[in-house]
Amino acid sequence: MIAHGPPLIPDGDEAREWAERELSRPVYAEAQPTPLDRIARAVAEFFEDLLSSELPGGWSGPLALVVALVLTGLLVAAFLIWGRPRLSARSAPSPLELFGEEERRSAAQLRRAAAAEAAAGRWEDAIVLRFRALARGVVERGVVEPAPGATVHAFARQAALAFPVEVERLDAAASAFDDVRYLRRPGTAALYARVADADDALVAARSISTTVPA
Repeated sequence: MIAHGPPLIPDGDEAREWAERELSRPVYAEAQPTPLDRIARAVAEFFEDLLSSELPGGWSGPLALVVALVLTGLLVAAFLIWGRPRLSARSAPSPLELFGEEERRSAAQLRRAAAAEAAAGRWEDAIVLRFRALARGVVERGVVEPAPGATVHAFARQAALAFPVEVERLDAAASAFDDVRYLRRPGTAALYARVADADDALVAARSISTTVPA
């Protein structure tokens, strides 16, 4: 049974401290591009230009080919040093329909947005954004494929198949989302903490299966 604490109303300094503490978590740092991500993007953009008819002035065909080979060598060296690039998965998430709205932001971006809303005391928006972050996060991991039009509770039940230990947290988080989104009840720091707790637990947990279909 999850305890329901009294609503918390932080002052400005405390809210700022909460936001700074939240954004210092490793889950946000993981979303930053690695050096290999940046090199991979530069090489990809160069080859896009090379294959188009819009090469910058002074770039002759042979010179462009030599530069392309050098960049390819750098990319291979970077791969050996830093490992596989994360750019495609981290910086350009595909659109996803989440609880009635199309969402293009990554889980890390949604967590940052939720923390900013919480710091400003806008608990309803913070709760909605953090639950979207939770959902986006398990989708990014390939754990759950949400059905189009799925409700938050349907999604929570689906995610609980992969994270059975977290079934209670998932249900509580879904209820918090429903309360502020559909029932128009006021959000509180306690409700936000409930959703953030569920999200943090799933980030740290290992699923029992690769993908749970709708």
